Amino acid sequence: MKNIKIEKTKTCFQTVVFALGLLLGVLQLILRLNLVSVISIAYCCIISLFIFLGIVIQKKLYLFFTTGYLASFFGILLYYIVFGADAGFGAFSSGKTGFISSEHPLFCGTGNILTRLAGNLLIALPCLLTIVLLIIICSKLTKKAILQKALSAFMSFVLIGTTIVFVLTMNLRSKPNTNRLWEGHDDYLRKIDTNKNSNTSPNVLFILMDDLGYGDVSANGSLINTPNIDSISEEGLFLENFYSSYSVCSPARFAALTGRYPYRGYADNVIFPTIATIKPFALTRIYNSVEMGANCDGMLGDEITIAEALHSAGYATGAFGKWHLGDYGEYLPTNQGFDYFYGTHHVNDMTPFYFVEETNAEYRIANGVDDLKDQKDVTKIIHNEVDKWIRDVVTNTEKPFFAYYASPKPHAPVFAGDEFKGKTGLGEYADCIVEFDYYLGQLFDTLDELGELDNTIIMFTSDNGPALEGSTDILRGSKGMVYEGGQKVPFFIRWGNNNGLFEAGTVRTQSATLVDLFPTLIEVCGVSANSETDLNYLPKDRMLDGTSMVPLLKNDEVIHKKEKPILYMKSENLRSIQYSVDTDSIKDKNNNYSIINNHEYVSFKYLSNVQNDNPVFFDYRRKDWLILLTDDKGESYNRKIVYPMVASEMKERLCQVMDDFKDNRRGIIDE
Repeated sequence: MKNIKIEKTKTCFQTVVFALGLLLGVLQLILRLNLVSVISIAYCCIISLFIFLGIVIQKKLYLFFTTGYLASFFGILLYYIVFGADAGFGAFSSGKTGFISSEHPLFCGTGNILTRLAGNLLIALPCLLTIVLLIIICSKLTKKAILQKALSAFMSFVLIGTTIVFVLTMNLRSKPNTNRLWEGHDDYLRKIDTNKNSNTSPNVLFILMDDLGYGDVSANGSLINTPNIDSISEEGLFLENFYSSYSVCSPARFAALTGRYPYRGYADNVIFPTIATIKPFALTRIYNSVEMGANCDGMLGDEITIAEALHSAGYATGAFGKWHLGDYGEYLPTNQGFDYFYGTHHVNDMTPFYFVEETNAEYRIANGVDDLKDQKDVTKIIHNEVDKWIRDVVTNTEKPFFAYYASPKPHAPVFAGDEFKGKTGLGEYADCIVEFDYYLGQLFDTLDELGELDNTIIMFTSDNGPALEGSTDILRGSKGMVYEGGQKVPFFIRWGNNNGLFEAGTVRTQSATLVDLFPTLIEVCGVSANSETDLNYLPKDRMLDGTSMVPLLKNDEVIHKKEKPILYMKSENLRSIQYSVDTDSIKDKNNNYSIINNHEYVSFKYLSNVQNDNPVFFDYRRKDWLILLTDDKGESYNRKIVYPMVASEMKERLCQVMDDFKDNRRGIIDE
């Protein structure tokens, strides 16, 4: 009977297989991408099968198969030891245990080179031991043919199993592979004057709803009665034309907190949980880094958030509700400028979904709850935490506060508290909005009781349009689309002590968007540098896509012209742009349209190539369309034939913006 021997014959096929394994191992370290890891481990799975078949059928352990497997495998292993973004224990580290260093020292945070070495070796050990034993068996048991045949076949089969186990447990979190802006980030925050305005600066309560449609509040004509939400505009200011900066959750939140479009930070899609479990092997552990690119798993820590700027200016900062911008390391809210976070790292239709209480980038599962299957008490729980935190800051500190209240409502699945179910007669979607409105009124009562209501800037808006339920009023489209229904959202602002910025009950008609909030809050909160001449201090090392809304709030001035268009992006592609055009530049004596004559500026929107919102005609697309939003909010008519020069100009501007993005993705400004 033929013994199992290590075959050194260099056939063309074996050489190619070995070269491919070696190439993958080298590319893993050069390209530094998780996608290469996935390709490499797929290669290892296939080669482990070849090794098994070679032993069972040909009675040979092919050396080039084995060395190709090892080259690819060690490329993965070395990469995550050197460039890993967590402690190195892969799927064995569970976010449900929380990241409390004293309780879980080996599994917490980024770890160090030693924890990554230990963690990755532990996960790789079954594969390494199996292949070493296989080599020993094939080379040392040549005189015991039956035993060698049985053991080698068994160990080669085990190698397939251990490789699959490695797939299920391997580390797939690595450091982002892109230009980092840490130096400018740290320099900007260090130069902010902490004490200059902290005693006189207003508080900020920023309320961001989740999937709330433009027509889902009674101030915009909804059937749902929302008196407390409406009171923000009645006692403050109502923006008729306010837009999210993306049509889905995570990118819109990125824009709201940074003043930059999410393309800048590889955040152009919904961010999924990276909490690793063996069952099932979560697509989400690799999805973010491949879909978003550059190994990013959330909002990069070197982005400057409004929370970081206000914190450096002497504010107490707290975030409550839905984060949805990452769940470990630099992506955690308390690594992004917040002193305290209470809420969920993920969205309520994903697994896992649980409340955490987080300080100093360490968190614990709140209230001992692992998964929130029944979410009926979510609004009440979050309200209680916001209320308690504000009371504590106002009572026990002399700091102004920035409270980021990101409600997970009314995102599906929809839950309303027991006392609100059936209250509207419109279904549970409407019930949960009414419940939120009720507790918002309670929060306003707290601010009034503390004497802080008029000294608090209260901003209310939504991250995008509605999904399954909800109203966009007359707008076309909904969540996920670049039509108005996907990005046009309610926006109300109240600030009693606004020093003449606007009068209560004011309506503004000009357009603004979420990226404008960062520069606006910098200005109205008086954030300045240590230099006396550097007021309204903004970062100088990176491009801000937003512009201050103060001229709009004060005088209804146009702030989004050709130079600063409002963008509608989808999956890293710019689908549409919008900006206001001076009517004097487009008047034509032969086309004396009243809409042009009656306005100094009109708002145009250009659609480059957009899917049809009618599923019956799914193969139709709106290509090269020009919409005049000023009189066509439903985007019903293509006005390109009427204003061909405007369409041509907007098409050129759209291409220019996208080219600028690609040439300088992170928006770096070289000083």
